[in-house]
Amino acid sequence: MLAGCRSALPWAKEPIGDEVNLAFTIENNLVFFESLTIDDRAGRYLFASAAPRSFVDPRHLAPDVPHLLQISERESLRFSPAALELQGVGDAVIGADVWGDKAVTVDYRLGMVIYQKRGIFPAYMELYRYQQEPAVMVSVDGRRFPAIVDTTSPDTLVLPRAGEDTRGTARVAVAGTDFGPIDVRYDDVTAARIGNRLLSKFLVTIDYGKRTVGLWRDPRLP
Repeated sequence: MLAGCRSALPWAKEPIGDEVNLAFTIENNLVFFESLTIDDRAGRYLFASAAPRSFVDPRHLAPDVPHLLQISERESLRFSPAALELQGVGDAVIGADVWGDKAVTVDYRLGMVIYQKRGIFPAYMELYRYQQEPAVMVSVDGRRFPAIVDTTSPDTLVLPRAGEDTRGTARVAVAGTDFGPIDVRYDDVTAARIGNRLLSKFLVTIDYGKRTVGLWRDPRLP
């Protein structure tokens, strides 16, 4: 199935040796890696696209420094996570520090994060440059502004709260796709955040080295 889909995808011409496929599952609309290990320990590792640093629950953290995140049989990445009580959400939060200056592509349909050593492949994609957290431009009721690409958000779009409402309806467009009136959440955030319910309609590439996000409206999804 993977081979049959590659020719239609933006990174189809990238050499296989420059990619590592990391399977994930969706739990409560959050992305958890299936096969990664930290210091040879398996666990439930949450993918956090916008987190600048990784966190590991102290009960899961080995005393050795630096730590190793094994992403395949032959490939491990050194990283220095902070210890944080995750209170059962997972055993670790995998942030941007793990990927360094490389790129990752999130294929929600196949349940795969592709670690791309050669960076972004922009064919067919809408590209967005960012300065701090990965972000894309969104249109909400005709107003355009950046929204942080947050794979730890199970929602559609989280907007800064202006009143007492916690939910509402807004007309949202992203990367040339008009989703019409959809349910959004209002919260005490300083910047809008786009979550998995909308991100999952796209193939999402984040090039951490070039500080660029690419979105491709996935025709395989309704």
